[in-house]
Amino acid sequence: MEPVRKRKLYQEVLDRLIGAISSNEFPPGSKLPSERELMAMIGVGRPAIREAMQSLHQKGLILISHGERARVINPTPDVIVDQISSAMIMMLATNVRGMEELKEARLLLESALVSMATRKATEKDLLRLEECIRALHEARGDHAAFVATDMAFHGVIAEMSGNSLIAAVTKGILEWLSRFKRDLVSVPGAERVTILEHERIYKAIANGDAEAASAAMTEHITRANGLYVQLQRDSEFPKAV
Repeated sequence: MEPVRKRKLYQEVLDRLIGAISSNEFPPGSKLPSERELMAMIGVGRPAIREAMQSLHQKGLILISHGERARVINPTPDVIVDQISSAMIMMLATNVRGMEELKEARLLLESALVSMATRKATEKDLLRLEECIRALHEARGDHAAFVATDMAFHGVIAEMSGNSLIAAVTKGILEWLSRFKRDLVSVPGAERVTILEHERIYKAIANGDAEAASAAMTEHITRANGLYVQLQRDSEFPKAV
């Protein structure tokens, strides 16, 4: 039998606060009691309260603003993904396999996601995709605008899934990837290929052909992943999202 490990006082406070938040004693959007009030309620000193509050903030459960009481965050998928973004970007910058694994995850996710989006596509969704393609044509020659519009096209498809968690994760992956390639300049001709690939994806979705849409998305992202590999060796190649 292993000995019982003594826990720090702030960890006990943390457990109580997480329990209160989870049980809706402090619902999303509400303010937590002040430090003084929490000290009286729980019966501990200020250091334990502050350390527990900082831990709640790091976990993405509360928002701490100077001069105001801490507020419980509404844990939407977008908020959760945003909370881990800084750690993810650091991991990609320091882990030699991080970027490769993220690209693999994106390929698996979006190739399946576009099938779901095809089955659920509405006229409004198709109009949004058409607008993205028109915007891609207009953004040729402006790399920053082209990349932003490219990402928006994929974001619309993610939203078409009807699954807010999938949409948030997909948008997060696109943002994390773009952080490392924003300053690269497009090679002549690369934008034309990207537009053609997006048009192929759109046509498959519009025709209700989920299998063709998945195949077109797989081809598009596989080419993009190939460019990412080349970008590591030669910065003259563009980023394709």
